[in-house]
Amino acid sequence: MESNKQIANPFRIGIAPISWVNDDIPGLGDHYTQDQVLSEMSSLGYIATEMGRLFSQDPPSLKSKLEKYGIQLASKFIGVLFSDEKRLEEELQSFQKWVEYLHEMGCEHVIVCEMGGSMHWDPRRSPEDKTIQKLTEKEWASLVEGLHRAAKLCQPFGMKLVYHFHAGTVVETADEIDRLMELTDPNLVHLLYDTGHALYGGYNPLELLHKYEDRIQYVHLKDVRLNVLEQVRKENLDFRSAVLRGMFTVPGDGCIDFAPIFEKLIEIQYDGWVIVEAEQDPAIAHPYKYAKMAKDYIDNTVQALMAARQQ
Repeated sequence: MESNKQIANPFRIGIAPISWVNDDIPGLGDHYTQDQVLSEMSSLGYIATEMGRLFSQDPPSLKSKLEKYGIQLASKFIGVLFSDEKRLEEELQSFQKWVEYLHEMGCEHVIVCEMGGSMHWDPRRSPEDKTIQKLTEKEWASLVEGLHRAAKLCQPFGMKLVYHFHAGTVVETADEIDRLMELTDPNLVHLLYDTGHALYGGYNPLELLHKYEDRIQYVHLKDVRLNVLEQVRKENLDFRSAVLRGMFTVPGDGCIDFAPIFEKLIEIQYDGWVIVEAEQDPAIAHPYKYAKMAKDYIDNTVQALMAARQQ
């Protein structure tokens, strides 16, 4: 019957390895191997992943491993300290090396996140300091300069810089995301749209998508358990504690309504990567089970939307 005909999903869907092996929290998922993770991703129909500590940093080795499972490398999260003008040149040199690496791996995007002032990832601060140290005007100016220069390093390789606003960092809240977008050149600095981090920072994910649809070049899909988010806010928990408490989950398992989000992405003919990236403790949230849950939910929701559009 015509009504049962499968409609092709228009999105290129991948999944980050963080569901299996967590890069932010040492010890989570250490028993997983490259082959097991890539095999499970592939068996579920995912076609891409991102760089994680689990994977080899040797391009020929990683290319061979990815090809074996029919998986592409979409990008890598690169933490930078562009807000520190004394370290800017050194940071850009390091960034350049990652750009060359990702180009060699066939990537189209470079993911960037400012770590200066963050509660966990700023190497200049004590690991015990779990507060966010907001940027000064001077540090904002240095960050913007760094992002513009970094984006220009990507351009000769035909790659785009996408900024990842992130919980626990200096670009976390709705005001901070808006400020970053206002201060940066839209031709240079694109946006990584992350549904879970948007909600965490107080931005309605659908509103954010509508506001910056012209700047979004990369998508991370994660859901939020609202009851846990409320606990996190009430107890003022740091980001890692929030993850371990189970704040994030995969699309379809939390409080975010993804149907209008997918509908908008279809409407604007978004053709970049859509990466499932839900940080959870793999001992509690079994990675394969949740990866399957996410893929089924995305496919079924998009199928229904596409079918409705054809009527």
